[in-house]
Amino acid sequence: MTAVATASALSLPISLPRSSKFSSKKLCASSIGQGLRGSIGVFAVLRDEGGLVEKKSSWGTLFDVEDPRPRAPQYKGKFLDVNQALELARFDIQYLDWRARQDLLTIMLLHEKVVEVLNPLAREYKSIGTMKKDLAELQEELAEAHKQVHISEARVGAALDKLAYMEALVNDRLLQDSSTTESDEAPPAPSTSTQSLDSVKRKLPRKSLNVSGPVKPYYPSLKNFWYPVAFSADLKDDTMIPIECFEEPWVIFRGKEGKPGCVRNTCAHRACPLHLGTVNKGRIQCPYHGWEYSTDGKCEKMPSTRLLDARIKSLPCFEQEGMIWIWPGIGPPVATLPSLQPPRGFMIHAEIVMELPVEHGLLLDNLLDLAHAPFTHTSTFAKGWSVPSLVKFLTPASGLQGYWDPYPIDMEFRPPCMVLSTIGISKPGKLEGQSTKQCSTHLHQLHVCLPSSRQKTRLLYRMSLDFAPILKHVPFMQYLWRHFAEKVLNEDLRLVIGQQERMIKGANVWNRPVAYDKLGVRYRLWRDALEGVAKRLPFTK
Repeated sequence: MTAVATASALSLPISLPRSSKFSSKKLCASSIGQGLRGSIGVFAVLRDEGGLVEKKSSWGTLFDVEDPRPRAPQYKGKFLDVNQALELARFDIQYLDWRARQDLLTIMLLHEKVVEVLNPLAREYKSIGTMKKDLAELQEELAEAHKQVHISEARVGAALDKLAYMEALVNDRLLQDSSTTESDEAPPAPSTSTQSLDSVKRKLPRKSLNVSGPVKPYYPSLKNFWYPVAFSADLKDDTMIPIECFEEPWVIFRGKEGKPGCVRNTCAHRACPLHLGTVNKGRIQCPYHGWEYSTDGKCEKMPSTRLLDARIKSLPCFEQEGMIWIWPGIGPPVATLPSLQPPRGFMIHAEIVMELPVEHGLLLDNLLDLAHAPFTHTSTFAKGWSVPSLVKFLTPASGLQGYWDPYPIDMEFRPPCMVLSTIGISKPGKLEGQSTKQCSTHLHQLHVCLPSSRQKTRLLYRMSLDFAPILKHVPFMQYLWRHFAEKVLNEDLRLVIGQQERMIKGANVWNRPVAYDKLGVRYRLWRDALEGVAKRLPFTK
């Protein structure tokens, strides 16, 4: 089977132009035009008087790449197995890389010719009409060359997506874990060339996850991360924010010089909740007997009695990029805090905090799933969405990020409990284009699912836009954003709460994962490995 026929069977973006070796032969003006319409092989430019001058380009090493077409893989038979398809996808990328280099070389050489036409010495021997004609022809050739470069970029992107998909198939075929259920049919051998790609996918054993029963106590390894727990704008100098984290009560306040601190929300004297008190000169004061604590947990004032050496537990606490972070783990904190800033060009429009009656893993499962949107969010953002015939999440074989097809949405799970997404939009409730790069306006979201307890999550939500900055200054706009966020979340909560009730009674909420569950499954495999104290976590660098 030829390479062209094979590519057609797999829908790979291979298009073979007319054969043209990378040559340094002298070319006439018509051969330059032919190079633009077919494959590119330009090493000389034309002078006005008709003489050809060969250019010794300093870019030779960059463009001196051998045409890969003679090495195209040749396969016989009607169908390909996964490894053959993967090899063909890799060849496609090699060819597109070679083709893109030829397109770029053409632009650079045409640019040299423009410079030559405009050279003061050359102008002395040319009429204005001749120069205008030359420049007009060169502009057309440059426009065509730029068009070819953009086409090459699109083809390379499509080929990379195809390669990532092939690698995922191979990865799933070769790296089956111990919890993989046995298939009724024997899995196909990688070398079998008489089976289609669809047959390979159908016969891959299905991975089984067991997420059932009451939520187990949290493993210490899950605590050894930096967790964002509050937005900086919510923590004033005279306010306190009580939180729960891993079933322990904490309170956050600003100490001396405005630096945040996090201490146990329990007075060392009579176990009174400290958040019911006040902040006095950078110390939190207990409302019961007035004992005052600094951000490191040391009691520095005991009214009406002799000062004793008393202390409450404190956690490492830092402020970065508009968020307050704590380290609840036993191990030493890592030196750097992760960045959760929206991409460049986005402006933050809303920061919302909610306390939700669901376990944080179930909430993450929901946020990492977009296939449910046309069925669940019919009165909010997905109103009017059609139901696609196929929904896929495309991602590298070892990654926790990727993009949805056919939705223009990029998504990432960021350990230990964050979900970041960028959505391409045209107007409220409508999606635009097939990918975020094709969209002119975008919405960026951050969801932080802090594990408060085994049936409770503290959700931090931040929404940013790369358009309509005027909305930032509209009065009461933050209340409208909160109303909309709560409406969307309530559509999910009624389902997730029902899942949690059945899970506690023994139902497996991950009983039959399918193709569009890929990111959620990877989160669960990552968490299982973390709780199993694996030496190396999957899907992470």
